[in-house]
Amino acid sequence: MSESSSLNQHYEEKVRPCIDLVDSLRALGLEKDLNLPAIAVIGDQSSGKSSVLEALSGVSLPRGTGIVTRCPLVLKLKKFTKDKNWHGLLSYKDQIKTLNDPEDVENAVLYAQGVLAGNGEGISHEMITLEIQSCDVPDLTLIDLPGIARVATANQPKDIDKQIKDLIKKFIQRQETICLVVVPANVDITTTEALQMASEVDSTGERTLGVLTKPDLVDKGMEKTVVRTVNNDIITLKKGYMIVKCRGQNDINERLDLARALEKERIFFEEHDDFRSLLEEKATIPLLAKRLTNELFEHIVKTLPDLQKQLDMKLQRTSVDLRALGDGVPLGEHEKIKFLVTKISQFNDALERVKKAEEDVKIPNTRVFNKIRVEFQKWRSALNAKAIKTEDILRVEVKEYVRTHRGMELPGFLNYRTFVSIITEYIEEMEEPALKMLKDVTDIVHSSVDHIVNTHFNALSHLESAAKEQTDCLLDKQFQKAKKKIRSQFKMEKIVYSQDDLYSDQLCNVKRKSNANQGLVTTIAFLNLNVICMYSENDPGMLLQEDSGIERKRNELREQLKRLQRAGIALSKYKHSA
Repeated sequence: MSESSSLNQHYEEKVRPCIDLVDSLRALGLEKDLNLPAIAVIGDQSSGKSSVLEALSGVSLPRGTGIVTRCPLVLKLKKFTKDKNWHGLLSYKDQIKTLNDPEDVENAVLYAQGVLAGNGEGISHEMITLEIQSCDVPDLTLIDLPGIARVATANQPKDIDKQIKDLIKKFIQRQETICLVVVPANVDITTTEALQMASEVDSTGERTLGVLTKPDLVDKGMEKTVVRTVNNDIITLKKGYMIVKCRGQNDINERLDLARALEKERIFFEEHDDFRSLLEEKATIPLLAKRLTNELFEHIVKTLPDLQKQLDMKLQRTSVDLRALGDGVPLGEHEKIKFLVTKISQFNDALERVKKAEEDVKIPNTRVFNKIRVEFQKWRSALNAKAIKTEDILRVEVKEYVRTHRGMELPGFLNYRTFVSIITEYIEEMEEPALKMLKDVTDIVHSSVDHIVNTHFNALSHLESAAKEQTDCLLDKQFQKAKKKIRSQFKMEKIVYSQDDLYSDQLCNVKRKSNANQGLVTTIAFLNLNVICMYSENDPGMLLQEDSGIERKRNELREQLKRLQRAGIALSKYKHSA
């Protein structure tokens, strides 16, 4: 088998399926969800970017002064290995146009740009896809971006330079994108905006490949500087540089076709004293095409494992989000009532799980009872600390009082009123901390209930609002009752009197039974009852009016899920066939 046949077989078996995979993922719209490996072509205006793409694709693209690329253009080149007629396909938005003649491409692209970006000289972020199948093109996909403008002309928006740079950054800042930076050989490479933008997002030059154009316009005596640039001796890029000579305006005016232009390019490098040394590895369009195909192939192979991981994570997240939104409200009245009863029943079940400390939590120790237990532990620590402190200070205060106020009392006996006064002061100091603890516990319960309401009714704003109103009202009532009990308890504690054993024993029993868990259980039970009352008091149709944004979001998630599932199938097929 000849070397040429072996190379063609390698392309058919390895390179072509790999590039086709990414093209198919892009056609599915997967770039809305994930960044796909790509080569983005950027350059200053009049850098020769369009000429390079013309030479690679074999068709004439919009060219001229000012901004000629007004939308991102995905250029998909597919090489035929057998004799077939040239075929082109242009698509944008929902439009698809079949092209049977290469001469039709330029006008078709111009028309599509006018539809997407308007008739002026503005730009659009919407993409145009141009697919070309021919025996004269490489297997390659490029994304052509607008040339960088420095000053807005009369028909352009004043901030056109910022708009273009923002569009370019959106593509080249992705780690999955190789930056193909087109720079004229007859200018100082360090001053070009395109190379500066690439270095901002790829400081090591690992993702950047430079292409020098217009070598025939290099000033006399500057040739060696150009050779040094191509040899990576001036501004270093990991992927290095290449140099090409494309058709100039005179060639176009003289109707020099692209095939003859390639021959003319080769003769130019062969006969040039300084550039001849670059011919074998770093010069001409055919070598650039081969290099770009290999770069894209290797880049795709390198990024596929990470792309698979991102796809799996996105698929799981989308499925979870879609399940959270549910299937939507049914249309029939009977089905609506069943749907509402089911929603309320699920809500009540969630409250029951909280009551039993069995709710599902992703983070350990975040159940409602866990949080409340922590608050009571803090409260007990505060009581113990206060008791120790009070015992120590009380001796000093009593001693001081006896020294300064003792009258006819016998030694060792303290006036009752004095004792009550001192004890009451310390009891009062604990009342506000007790009420604060009640507020903290209530906030924990309130937060949990709000989360359950949002989780179960977030798509139904009327139902969510009604449920919140009922739960807020009940929780506030329970809070006021508990607050009243605490104040009553402290009021009783200030009455320093205890000689009835029956009362003392009964009080101890009551204190042992009155704990936070019982209060929470009662609150949850009341919540269940109130939500059922809410259902009976309101019109089911009104409660089940779904927010328009939720329906739109559900449809978007369904489309996204289909997209991701199809992408997963495509990746799986590729892996099994590779």
